[in-house]
Amino acid sequence: MKITSLVASSFLFVGVSFFLLNCSNVDSKKKDYLQTVLNNLNKIKSATYYTTTESWAPGDTSASGVYYHYVKEFDNRSDTTIGASFVELLQEDTTHMTFCYDGMMRAIVYEDEKTIAIDSFQVPLLPFRPVTSPFFNYTKNIIKYALETTDSVLLEQKDLKDSYYFSLTIFEDHQIEFFGKAYYVESTSYDSGETTSKYELWINKSTDLPYRVRREMSHDIIVITCRSLKINNIKIEDFRASDYFEPGYTIETFGHGSNSEKVNDLTGKVAPDWILKDANDNTVALKDLKSKILMIQFTSVSCGPCRASIPFLKQLASEYNQKNFDFVAIESWTKNSNVLKSYQGRNKFNYKFLMSTKDVTRSYQIKSVPVFFILDKNRVIKKVINGYGEGSTDKEIRDAINDLI
Repeated sequence: MKITSLVASSFLFVGVSFFLLNCSNVDSKKKDYLQTVLNNLNKIKSATYYTTTESWAPGDTSASGVYYHYVKEFDNRSDTTIGASFVELLQEDTTHMTFCYDGMMRAIVYEDEKTIAIDSFQVPLLPFRPVTSPFFNYTKNIIKYALETTDSVLLEQKDLKDSYYFSLTIFEDHQIEFFGKAYYVESTSYDSGETTSKYELWINKSTDLPYRVRREMSHDIIVITCRSLKINNIKIEDFRASDYFEPGYTIETFGHGSNSEKVNDLTGKVAPDWILKDANDNTVALKDLKSKILMIQFTSVSCGPCRASIPFLKQLASEYNQKNFDFVAIESWTKNSNVLKSYQGRNKFNYKFLMSTKDVTRSYQIKSVPVFFILDKNRVIKKVINGYGEGSTDKEIRDAINDLI
């Protein structure tokens, strides 16, 4: 199915081995071991564990973001989306929810606003639900795909003493993401036409269960490490998502992609002030930017559409006299200056690129990126544009600038 884009050893492996999984001469023992791991995963009806999730931009040497959670995962055969239900809680406070999916809806917590946003997937209706699976459901579907696929794939397995390393590289016309089962994601303008997908697993020899997974796509890399695993210690019959809703939090409902659909109510108001630093520790203040018109883009190094906007933004910066128009991009999530330097150098742009703070991101009501704010000479926000589509967003931004000049 193709969709349009808008996360106890039985056999001894010696050295490193490579093979095409869909060839007829595949080593049956290697397939048998993967089947053993899959069988063990199928025995997991519930699990609790801690995760460390790292987000990387391709080519970087340090993570752009690191997140820590405590997860309760349930096998849910009645859910036809991913076949699982789960709740993610803060590692430092395992009673405090950040996200959950119960088979009927997903709930996202916006801590700064004390809001829980509920998505029941009703508007708009899609042929799939883009729900990233919990760890064991996710790794189970990767292995299941590897054993059953007729796609062109390369498998690598390596003995690492205490664990086995498993690598699956997929050579297809479209990248593959796992929202439960595998989905073929069509190339977009921001992935440079790269269609190879790579998934890596590290499997504990003592349990024959995965404990780490790495996913590498053209636009970002995600690494999830699982620890302190307990299996079949809780029951799905006792799981109710509402039990994890914080008292006093506002409940909102929305359709798929709501964090980009949530209305920003800053239009017509003076832009919140800020003083921010770039990757070289230079300070830039909003009040110091004196152009007649100013555009602020909230972006992220891990955002595909943000990266797709860079050619247009480089062109835009050269089209207007700086006295009339100026532009600044603000990294919304990453606080690592080396990541910003690498991203800026790799994409070869020289416009202002600053690191946001939690207060600034909150004051501009940023839930997703990219978001463009166009300000007049009095720094009143005249227009807010969410998302980026090549051509259509370019015209919308140019029209808004020209209306103010």
